[in-house]
Amino acid sequence: MPPLELDLRLDGFEAADEQTDEAFWHAIEIEQDMLTVLAEHHTDEDSASYYVLHNGAVTYGIPGEPQVVALHLQRDLAARTFRFEHTHVPLPVMAQSWLISRGCPPDVIRLPPGTGTAPADETTRVLEERVMGDGDRFALLASYTNDDPDSMLTLVVLRALDERVPSPFRLLHEDVDTDAWTHTLREGGFATAESALQWYEDRLAGNAGPLPSVTPTARTLQTRGAVPPAPAGRPSSRRR
Repeated sequence: MPPLELDLRLDGFEAADEQTDEAFWHAIEIEQDMLTVLAEHHTDEDSASYYVLHNGAVTYGIPGEPQVVALHLQRDLAARTFRFEHTHVPLPVMAQSWLISRGCPPDVIRLPPGTGTAPADETTRVLEERVMGDGDRFALLASYTNDDPDSMLTLVVLRALDERVPSPFRLLHEDVDTDAWTHTLREGGFATAESALQWYEDRLAGNAGPLPSVTPTARTLQTRGAVPPAPAGRPSSRRR
């Protein structure tokens, strides 16, 4: 399905203060014509809106920058003012996770069928469901998005906020099959930030080994099998 045009539903509203007005201009309005809607949800009476957006302008900017925007609008219906929060993330599922952690119901912010690529397998679907619930458990350390049609790839390095968890540093590896228009998502686990970032750099250079498995918890061993690691794959181009 074609991307939806962004409707911020702000007719008759003003920014709550000058700082919000300036921040909203720089964060959203200045590139609004390049923002397309991947998913959105509006509460009753439009007191709040949640958006998963793709920013097409990033393609022409710094190579590797995240192209997905999560936007949370909060409207004061009595005062006719608004405030907002937003973040830039490399994967739509991470934008969904961020919005869910801010009160958006999970089932209403899913990407509609035909929007973007489809999960290639059950492992990808299961991992995406888990990442959607991780909004308050991991912080983003680094990411690289390669949108070259010949080698579409996204790498994400995450740090667990609870350092006691097994494999406190995670790497998400998404490959896109542009012929089938599907994507494969895999997760690796690392004991240190240095080792995670080294694999990340090696993968961008095209000489990474197999993605290390996440150290399982006792509960994980009881509830599901191991997730297959991502293949090392062919070298990815950094062309934009």
